[in-house]
Amino acid sequence: MARLFGLLLLLAGVLYPFAVYYGMEHLSPRGFAVLLGGLWLARALTAKRRPGGLWLAISALAFCLLLGLAGNPALLRWYPVLLNLMLLALFGLSLKFGPPLVERMARLREPQLPEVAVRYTRKVTLVWTLFFLGNALVLIALALCAPLSWWTLYTGLISYGLIGLLFAGEWLVRQQVRKHA
Repeated sequence: MARLFGLLLLLAGVLYPFAVYYGMEHLSPRGFAVLLGGLWLARALTAKRRPGGLWLAISALAFCLLLGLAGNPALLRWYPVLLNLMLLALFGLSLKFGPPLVERMARLREPQLPEVAVRYTRKVTLVWTLFFLGNALVLIALALCAPLSWWTLYTGLISYGLIGLLFAGEWLVRQQVRKHA
């Protein structure tokens, strides 16, 4: 059940910019708040407890509560900002309080990582941290100053393209690091 809610949240996150763009005429901000809040609450109640998982859900639920109470359509643009700030915190705090998030993921496949891989995963975690910082800043600027069409284009297409490029670039670099290790 937790996987289903996680998948639904992922799908909602991917489709969110288009739902805001097309749905603002048909669904109130309170409607968005109820739908998103329901998914986050279901996820929080069914998911395994993971480090940071509860405060991520609480942050998202607090946003949904604010959106529901205020009913202000301008707040709809801030959900992607919140998601990026949460990912920034998740990756960034793992650098401080370790092990870095990318190292944890790598150890799922290879529990005995060599020291060179540990250093590499730390650098990759830093790159993702900086990416989410930069992306959050762009999203803030778009939420404050840009027309809804620009916000939708960036949040619904360009930012995902940048994430894909970062994944692909990291994979290519990782292949070279493995060759020379």
